[in-house]
Order: sequence, then C-alpha cells, then structure tokens
Amino acid sequence: MDITNESIQSYIEQLSADRYEAILWIVNEMKQITNREPKLWGTIIGFGKLYYKYKTGHDGHMPILALSSRKQAITLYLTYHIEQYEEIKTLGKCTYGKGCLYIKKLSDVDLNVLKRLMRKSYEDALKYDFITLIE
Repeated sequence: MDITNESIQSYIEQLSADRYEAILWIVNEMKQITNREPKLWGTIIGFGKLYYKYKTGHDGHMPILALSSRKQAITLYLTYHIEQYEEIKTLGKCTYGKGCLYIKKLSDVDLNVLKRLMRKSYEDALKYDFITLIE
C-alpha cells in the first residue's frame, strides 16, 4: 500500500452528509492523536507511515492509524489485536475484526471511549518489534 497524490478533501466531499461529518470528526481526532497530517493511501485516509515485517517474511508499508468510508460501515484501521483492549467492551454498537473496527454511525458509540481506543492503539503500534516508523 502506498500514499497517493489524491486530495483528501476531494475524497471526503464525495461522501454523503452523515458520513462526511463522521469522517471529518475521526480525521480531526486522529490528527490530534498522531500529530501528523492525513494522506490518502488509495481510498484509505492514513496518518504516518511505517514499515512492517512479520516473522513469516511478509512486509510492507502502511499508516499507523487509518480510516475509510466503506459501503457497510466506517472502517478504522487501528491495531493488530483490537480485542485486547477493554474499551472495546464499552464502546457501543460496533463490530471488529483482528485489527479493524467497523462503525455504522458515530452516534452508535461513546466518542470518549473511541478516542481512548484510538490513542492506545497508536501508542501500542509504535512499540511492536516488527514495526519501524518511517514518518
């Protein structure tokens, strides 16, 4: 996955009104947490850039925190093991996979809990031994 030269504003402006507000809120929160400007990685809004290399040899680049507006839900790309966080139990109506969090509407979740979850995920990502921070 690589950073594109596409405009984030153009990407966000194409969203429906309800998604626009939600994505904008998350972008602003991730910006504060990471202290980085967002960049588009295809259709993913990402913050920072890291290099990862798993023990299997699989490697690549990806943002530290990211999000995307998908058809079924807003997808937040947070960590490698989201179930490890106690906050997931009190977040509200959501689903999740190994490292992704899926939210249909921001009103379905506790925004303070979501902020804590994003911050913890960011801080923990920088501690993994298979990750090298690039920017």
